[in-house]
Amino acid sequence: MKYAVLSQLFKLMLFSASLVCSLQLSASGYLRTQGKEIINDRGPVLLRGIGLGGWVLQEPYMLGLSGIARTQQEIKSKITDVIGEKETALFYENWINNGVTKKDIDSLAAWGFNSIRFPMHYNIFTLPVEQEPVKGKNTWLEKGFQLTDSLLSWCEANQLYLFLDLHAAPGGQGNDVAISDASEIRLWNDVENKKKTIALWQELAKRYVNSEWVGGYDIINEPNYGFQDTEDKNGCKEELNEPLRELMVEITKAIREIDNKHMIIISGNCWGNNYQGIFPLWDDNMVISFHKYWNYNDKESIERMLAYREEQHAPLWLSESGENSTVWFTDAIRLMEENNIGWCWWTYKRMGLACPMEIKSPEGYEKVKHYWETGDNKPSKEEALKTFTRLTENYKIENTLFHKDYIDALFRQVRTTETIPFRNHFLKDGQPLTVFATDYDMGRSGYAYHDNDSANYRSSTDSAVPGNRGGLYRNDGVDIISCEDEITNRYCVSYTEPGEWIQYTIYTDKEGIYNLKIRTTTASSGEFYFTINEQRTPTVALPENPEKKWYTSEIRTIRLMKGENKIRIYIEKGDFDFNYFQLIP
Repeated sequence: MKYAVLSQLFKLMLFSASLVCSLQLSASGYLRTQGKEIINDRGPVLLRGIGLGGWVLQEPYMLGLSGIARTQQEIKSKITDVIGEKETALFYENWINNGVTKKDIDSLAAWGFNSIRFPMHYNIFTLPVEQEPVKGKNTWLEKGFQLTDSLLSWCEANQLYLFLDLHAAPGGQGNDVAISDASEIRLWNDVENKKKTIALWQELAKRYVNSEWVGGYDIINEPNYGFQDTEDKNGCKEELNEPLRELMVEITKAIREIDNKHMIIISGNCWGNNYQGIFPLWDDNMVISFHKYWNYNDKESIERMLAYREEQHAPLWLSESGENSTVWFTDAIRLMEENNIGWCWWTYKRMGLACPMEIKSPEGYEKVKHYWETGDNKPSKEEALKTFTRLTENYKIENTLFHKDYIDALFRQVRTTETIPFRNHFLKDGQPLTVFATDYDMGRSGYAYHDNDSANYRSSTDSAVPGNRGGLYRNDGVDIISCEDEITNRYCVSYTEPGEWIQYTIYTDKEGIYNLKIRTTTASSGEFYFTINEQRTPTVALPENPEKKWYTSEIRTIRLMKGENKIRIYIEKGDFDFNYFQLIP
């Protein structure tokens, strides 16, 4: 689908133009702190943002490479092995050029975001310490600043605030090396890497001191390092955090020599959440950030951060969250906004469901991955080059898969329990209608559907059950797997359990009587019933089916009203797969 069509679809379906206008009109002047709030010239600003993860810093899981590569350096080395050094350089040039363009930023603004977090790798701005021609001096790479300038100009055109986030610091800021792209951690024990980190922030301040659409400086992303105890790999038990506080103070001093206009955002240890030893704050235009993943969305989960806001009389910002089901997203954002905390979601594009724009796996990619994993069947250079050329093409916005349910969960579902159709289903002119099971309504859990496990709460429960166990098509709590029935949209609902239900909105051009045919398969048995506008049908019992062939059940003579009809399927006895239902006049 062409970009222009997509843009209009996004605007019409996901939120009203008035919301876009109100978000844009509220943006005026530098963001700054006023007590416990972030404000601009027009008053308080609640940040609603998204991060551009995977663009200039590739984390392996975003490319389906968990367990195959640990860092971007390793990804680059593996790509070089199959296509060569010159071609790898071209791959990364195209990756950057295709991944984020003005079209992308225009779309993010149209969906309702008012801010962007730019996860920066230091190496787009300066050389590693070990590669500097003159020891102790910094080489500045104009290409990185030009890239930032372009991104900032697109944000300014859409009245979006751009947050500069040092995602990978010189020397590496923690033992989670996928984040810092470091082969070994040298930042905390090496003077030269500390100096380079401080100098980089001062150079950024020089360049952007007069840019009011730079929202602030997120000076170090997710430190995770045990200073006192080397066994505490990620610094979650750290009680002092002296090196972290010292570095952030020095960075602040360097910035303030140039720039007193922009907010400075700080992060605790343990991926941004351990603030022991960090306080008191040392600047009066400072934001306390934190990250939130895989835990319950109740007030208890943020009580410590709320206490910090009161004690330090400074704003909070959830600068990174996501990587879960849309159920979790909506609940988390409601919690943030009810407590006047701005948020920034992670991430915009990646392989897999947990993003607005999914990067499609190119032909040949699984073969390359198999070679990297096993060392067997190395693809030819020609094969691999085609694969990675396709991958950069798939990174373009017009070639990604748009997950409208993701955006719906971040904005509309936060504000209403109303459900809306995922796909328009019209019964007209007396023609049969096929409704695929996976095309259920969009809306909150408990309103559009109910699933017994609809989000991943592994940080709170030590159980990593995902919302969608099949991991395909949609990112809600409903479990979806691939489907090979004769009539199919390639997906079906699976892992059905008693008590679960799914809702569909059907429109008809006239009142009428219909037969309902339901396509299912199960190895054992199953039971379900439908409600049609809250009127219950008889229970359907599925026969045992050892060969697990697809089976058609039928409920006769149901009545549909003219206009909108709500149809639900309720699971009484589960463990069957559900492909579609048909309405036959």
